[in-house]
Amino acid sequence: MSQNILVINAGSSSLKFSLFDMKQQTETASGLAERLGSDEAALTVKWPGGQTSQALPDSAYGSVLTLSIAVLTQQQLLERLPLVIGHRVVHGGEFFTDPVIITDAVIDRIRRCIPLAPLHNPANLAGIEALAALYPDIAQVAVFDTAFHQSLPAKAFLYAVPYRLYEQHQVRRYGFHGVSHQYVAAEAAARLGISAQHGIISAHLGNGCSACAVANGQSMDTTMGMTPLEGLVMGTRSGDVDPGLHQFLQQQEGWDLDTVTNMLNKESGMLGLSGLSNDMRTLEAAANEGVERAQLALAVFCFRLARHIGGLATSLRQFDALVFTGGIGENSGFIRSKVVENLAIFGFALDPDLNAQNGNAGGLISTGPGPRVMVVNTKEELMIARAALALI
Repeated sequence: MSQNILVINAGSSSLKFSLFDMKQQTETASGLAERLGSDEAALTVKWPGGQTSQALPDSAYGSVLTLSIAVLTQQQLLERLPLVIGHRVVHGGEFFTDPVIITDAVIDRIRRCIPLAPLHNPANLAGIEALAALYPDIAQVAVFDTAFHQSLPAKAFLYAVPYRLYEQHQVRRYGFHGVSHQYVAAEAAARLGISAQHGIISAHLGNGCSACAVANGQSMDTTMGMTPLEGLVMGTRSGDVDPGLHQFLQQQEGWDLDTVTNMLNKESGMLGLSGLSNDMRTLEAAANEGVERAQLALAVFCFRLARHIGGLATSLRQFDALVFTGGIGENSGFIRSKVVENLAIFGFALDPDLNAQNGNAGGLISTGPGPRVMVVNTKEELMIARAALALI
């Protein structure tokens, strides 16, 4: 029987997919459709030994997925139908603590979470509906970003607002990047030989950023909240701000709630601080050339991350390792070194040579008796594929 599994990650302006051969536990192809809804929409599909790119005159999810399947078929990468299709779904609210086979009832609950993730859940549903039309007889599985964090205790997930808002509207902290945090924490514990009992903090750093405290495989606290806006400084998102900022800007600038929210999500973070870019590579290069605003943005990013890591440590009974992952966490030795420098109180001993290698020698980038520092490449799509296979 074929063990081809197709994994879909549908975003508000992009769509990623991966094709896995689960008999070999290998990714046989991947694709990225970017800038959907614009005149610059394009699809790139890669496989071992080749790739192809083309413009997308029609960037509706169904059309993009139909074209992606056609490319996979033409390249003889999808000679057999997928056994199952896995979807990353951003927000599952309190409904879902584990991956689930998608049914009409599941779709209804994902739809009910749209107010909590208005940019992400509609895109996730569009991907699900498009694949159901293409492959009506193939099972689909939803894996939720929020599910891993359903183990948070009430003291970590409740906001100090009237309790009825939680009872009536589920106003609480949910957390995101759960698939990534779960994978890298388990991988780090296995590599260190402490898989049974451990305390690990993982930092998933990309355009979106979050950190998570994991005790014995369970999420105990995390930096993102009811939405992905809370917590760390990110590419274009502010992270934590004083809630009074909304009223202040309304009084001073005449901005309404939508304007303030758009500013915090799309014009803030590294882009807002630097006035230059949300891309960490661009900012590091500018900082090296003496651009002060780029240097300031990097300093704020690293300090705020270190401060949150210090706070997350209060959720652990032991602190075995700090793990960096995501595009920035896996590739920026500068960011890792500055974050660790701000965490001197924990006794980390970063090895400059290992750090420069981005953890390619087993992941470890520190020495000495203190908590270990590691780099672990995240494999969210593989985790989704494994979960989908396990369910069927």
